[in-house]
Parts: sequence; structure tokens; C-alpha cells
Amino acid sequence: MAAHGRPALRNLFDESPTPHIAHPPRTHHRDFYVATDGSFRESGGGLGAVIETRDGTRVARIATADTPPDNNVAEYRALHLGLDVLAARAPRDASVGVLVDHDALASNVNNTVLATNHPDGKSPRPVSIPPAIGYHWRGIRARLSGFDEVRAARIASDQNPAHPLANQPERYEHVNREPDRCVLPQPLESSPSEFPPPSRANRNGGGRASD
Repeated sequence: MAAHGRPALRNLFDESPTPHIAHPPRTHHRDFYVATDGSFRESGGGLGAVIETRDGTRVARIATADTPPDNNVAEYRALHLGLDVLAARAPRDASVGVLVDHDALASNVNNTVLATNHPDGKSPRPVSIPPAIGYHWRGIRARLSGFDEVRAARIASDQNPAHPLANQPERYEHVNREPDRCVLPQPLESSPSEFPPPSRANRNGGGRASD
């Protein structure tokens, strides 16, 4: 259940599954959230991204036309773009919540993060990248390793605020003229009354969430 008054991207992240990575309560508070989406059409597609701080301050919005060969490539290109924009505006020790509406992309991001933290550098599950992605996956991996912590959440397409930006980039072209902002979220306030949302709770009581 969504928390009223909570910033939009943080709300979506808290209420959505993070494939292959446990989501303990303390990780609900990312410093930055980036939602991305890519679209593909025979007549040309688009890339969209929305970036907010933890307290809901907008950092950037992007809507740009693109010509990806298929929808999968569009999704990876959009994430690469969103992470590039965020990296230019966020400190290296930032924790980041990624929101995408593409199952395989969310899984690949989280598996790559887990591999980075593994002593042998191995992912617990295979990372399968479409061959047409090319250098974009290398760019994504470089950006993921450049932040202190990253989690990717899978959201529904109709909930993705980057979806209209990617699907109608010509209509939302004005967002690209918004002033550049380099902002930091307000200091995190601890709240002893906070509990993990239902999707994060340990319903069986026998396991322990890992970070």
C-alpha cells in the first residue's frame, strides 16, 4: 500500500520487487531514484528518464527521440542515459534506486551488483544481455560500479513516470530545457515506527534478509 505524501519515485521503489536482492527496511531510503523507459516503433522510438532525490526534489527529466533496433535495446539505452545524467549530478557515495518496467533488465542490474560484491566477482545467476546492446551494457556496468549502492526495482509500465517521455518524446521535448540541478536529499531521519512494506516482510519468519 502506497504511503501518502511520500515522494513518487521512492513510493514506487518501496512498493515494487527488487529481483534477486533482498530489500531490508534500511535500504528503502535511497539517496536518488532514477526511472527510465525506452520505446521502439518502426517510425522511430524514444528514451525517457526521471530522477528525484529521496525527499522528492526533481533532479532531471529527459525525453529524447532515438532509433533503437528493438524494444530490448531501447530499454538498455534509456537506463544508460539515465545513469549518465545521474552520475553527473550525484556524489560517488550515493545510494541509488533504479526503476524499470523490464524484467530482464532489472534482474541483470541486480545480478551485476551482487557479482561486484562477491569475493569471486561471480553473479549468483546468469546475466544474459541481448547482443545488439553493444557498448551500452558496458556503460551501465561502469555507472553501477560508480555508486556506493544500487538496487533495481521492477515496476509496471503504466506506473513508470518515464513511459510517456519515451513514447512521445516530441510532445515532452520541453523537459530537456529545464535548468540543470545538482541537489542532495535532505538528511535521513530515523523513524522507529517504520516497517517494511508487505512485499518485503518475512512472512515465514524463518529467514533473514540479506543486503
